Amino acid sequence: MTIAVDFDGTIVEHRYPEIGKEIPFATDTLKMLIKDHHRIILWSVREGQLLDDAVNWCKERGVEFYAINRDYPEETTDNNQNFSRKLKVDVWIDDRNIGGLPDWGTIYRMITHHKTWNDVIDEEISHYRLKAHDEHSRKKKHWWQF
Repeated sequence: MTIAVDFDGTIVEHRYPEIGKEIPFATDTLKMLIKDHHRIILWSVREGQLLDDAVNWCKERGVEFYAINRDYPEETTDNNQNFSRKLKVDVWIDDRNIGGLPDWGTIYRMITHHKTWNDVIDEEISHYRLKAHDEHSRKKKHWWQF
């Protein structure tokens, strides 16, 4: 699977143009996805030295991207009239998603188990309904108990 991931607000907290603190488990999850043979593309508004700083920050933590702001590493804008900044990826991980950014554990589970956000929400609702039902069943007392 090819996955595009944003940097600011997704891998690290928003502190642009500085680099914020890592969002918990972001780099660990990205390394696991890379180990699982997914292609991870960094998709960032950063350019020039600010982009280099972000890439180096990730590399220092063991995250090396398949490509950066392009579909594949060799793609260039030089004399390429077909170049499009719109990536051709299977999944986007971005803090600007509707509903915000799930925690990185949920993101990993969604990708590895091919779950949608609706699947995750439905599972959580079912879990809480079962838990509430079990608690209600245990609390139920009858007047004739001795």
